[in-house]
Formats: sequence, C-alpha cells, structure tokens
Amino acid sequence: MGMMQEFKEFAVKGNVIDLAVGVIIGGAFGKIVDSVVADLIMPVVGLVFGRLDFSNLFIALGEAPAGTAHTLEALRKAGVPVFAYGHFITVAVNFLILAFIIFMMVKQINRFKREAPAAAPAPATPPPTPEEVVLLREIRDSLRGTSK
Repeated sequence: MGMMQEFKEFAVKGNVIDLAVGVIIGGAFGKIVDSVVADLIMPVVGLVFGRLDFSNLFIALGEAPAGTAHTLEALRKAGVPVFAYGHFITVAVNFLILAFIIFMMVKQINRFKREAPAAAPAPATPPPTPEEVVLLREIRDSLRGTSK
C-alpha cells in the first residue's frame, strides 16, 4: 500500500496537475498552429514560390506499381519509399511558428514576474529586531566595555 500512497501524493501535487493542464492545452494549441500553418501560411508561401501545395512535394525513391497515381498518399499506400521534403518544410514552419509563440509567451510572463516585486510598496517601519540579535549585541557591548 505504500507505493500507492506515494503515487497518490505525487499525482496530487500542484506541479503534476499544472503539467497535465499544460500538456492538454499545448496539444490543443498545437492543433491550432497546425491549422494556421497548413490552411493560411503554407498556401501563401506556395503561391509565392509557384507551387500551390507543399505537402505534395516529394521524390519517389522506388518504382510505383502499375496503375498507382503519382501522389504522395497513393505512393505511401502502395508501399513505395518517398522522400517527402514538402511535408518536412510544412512541419518545420509549423515548429518555428509554435516556438516563436511560446518564446513570446515566456518573455511576457518573465516581464510580468520582474514587474510584480517592484509594484509592492515598501514597509513604513523596519521589522523589529529579533531578540537573539538584541541579546548578542548586549553581550558584545558588555565585552567591549570590560576589555578596555
């Protein structure tokens, strides 16, 4: 029963739950970024470079069976090895956008963390000196007076 209790304590800690929420939100956010890249950015990039669909940029590394269409999906279904560099370009752009967005979020969070302590008002009076410090000062002062 000890291992189950340890696992329960681990799983209920705030950091683990925060991590789980972050992973779930990150997955949903990743889908949004995938859509932005695939549906908005890559068509514009493809238009600029004269190709309308980056996902169909590939090099077949083997012979296609007779009657197989020369598309990425059809060749993969037929088991033909393909060098799908267009898909890689799409995934790389997707990563760069996601990394930039996360960088901007972390930068903003760090800025808020730096500003938060500065906004706190300074205390009007210093905190009282601990009793041990007062006693040590008295001992120090009395020793100085006897050694002179």
